[in-house]
Amino acid sequence: MNLRDLEYVIAVAETHHFGKAATRCYVSQPTLSGQIKKLEEQLGVVIFERTNRSVEITPIGEKIISHARLILEQADAIKQLAQASRDPLAGVLRIGAIPTLSPYLMPLILLPFKKAYPQLKLALSEEITDTLLARLRNHEIDAALIATNINENDLVTVALFDEPFWLAHPRDIELYNKDEISQEDLDELDLLLLSDGHCLAKQVMDVCKTSEHANQSEFADMRAASLETLLQLVSAGFGSTLVPALATRGSWTTGSGIIARPLSLPNASRRVSLVYRQSFPRQQAIQAFVNTIMSNLPNTVKKIKTV
Repeated sequence: MNLRDLEYVIAVAETHHFGKAATRCYVSQPTLSGQIKKLEEQLGVVIFERTNRSVEITPIGEKIISHARLILEQADAIKQLAQASRDPLAGVLRIGAIPTLSPYLMPLILLPFKKAYPQLKLALSEEITDTLLARLRNHEIDAALIATNINENDLVTVALFDEPFWLAHPRDIELYNKDEISQEDLDELDLLLLSDGHCLAKQVMDVCKTSEHANQSEFADMRAASLETLLQLVSAGFGSTLVPALATRGSWTTGSGIIARPLSLPNASRRVSLVYRQSFPRQQAIQAFVNTIMSNLPNTVKKIKTV
């Protein structure tokens, strides 16, 4: 038994497909299938039940996979410790970010980070919050940028900034001539939301108190998979939406027929934080990333003092 065999087992468990698992592990399917078969023979148990249509995990397989994850996590921790002892500001730092933040924050920090820490390479990925937290616990990423409050003992949260919401609406509506936007104004709008799974959808409803209105709106069943799609719908005249302040730096604010307006409503903002495993050994790399973010934020957001 070796670590590579355990990686093969976990890949099959997560994909439920030997071919997809082989592609993920960069080996041929016969190689992966053969190694797992040898492992099963060595252990004297069946980990996967194979049919022509599916791959299912056996009860003993579930227990073995649970232990395999722990072993691989510890192996990764050993590698990270060795890296930290050599140079904590070298190597790869794997950062995940939610899709409503990454396209607007990353362009602000990538070049400054590269200039300040040339030996530290960022590997970026975009996923919704639940997926990021799962990948973080599975040691697939080192830290995640999220906008959701979490309270878990194994994760450390560093609050970075509060990001206000802005209203994005078509030019040709009555609200265009108003100097300030009230809660009553929002109640009168057809507010478009992101699809379920995006934390921004719930934040818009919770913070701006639009949950009932959203359910009754003419366009209540029109949900977008991305913020870019949502803005395209606004540009086409299907309604209005709320966007995070950093998103107002996008190209959609010019020539799209969309007006971006700040809100003066209390608590109409979201808090963006960086979360990472408490056991992560390269604290200096995390701090370098945090420092770069805090040094390059625009004045449209409110920085949180970090320790």
